[in-house]
Amino acid sequence: MSTPTPLPDNTACPRCGGGFHCGVEDGWCACFGTRLGEDLKQDLATRWPGRCLCLRCLTELARQDPGSHVPDAPGTAGPLPLC
Repeated sequence: MSTPTPLPDNTACPRCGGGFHCGVEDGWCACFGTRLGEDLKQDLATRWPGRCLCLRCLTELARQDPGSHVPDAPGTAGPLPLC
């Protein structure tokens, strides 16, 4: 019988040092709506192997990456078109 791999300590963001909780093991995390481009995924895995970033840092990096998509926050989709 193999011993399960321990989960990474995701109580502090390795990029900014801010506290956060990764919800992936809870079945839902705020980052689930963010799609990261392949280049950004590889960069994150190299820089912070086995670690999660807080949503603020992840969003900031994803917005700078043309291969990524960050959903708009509720209520920020812009003005409604005039009919």
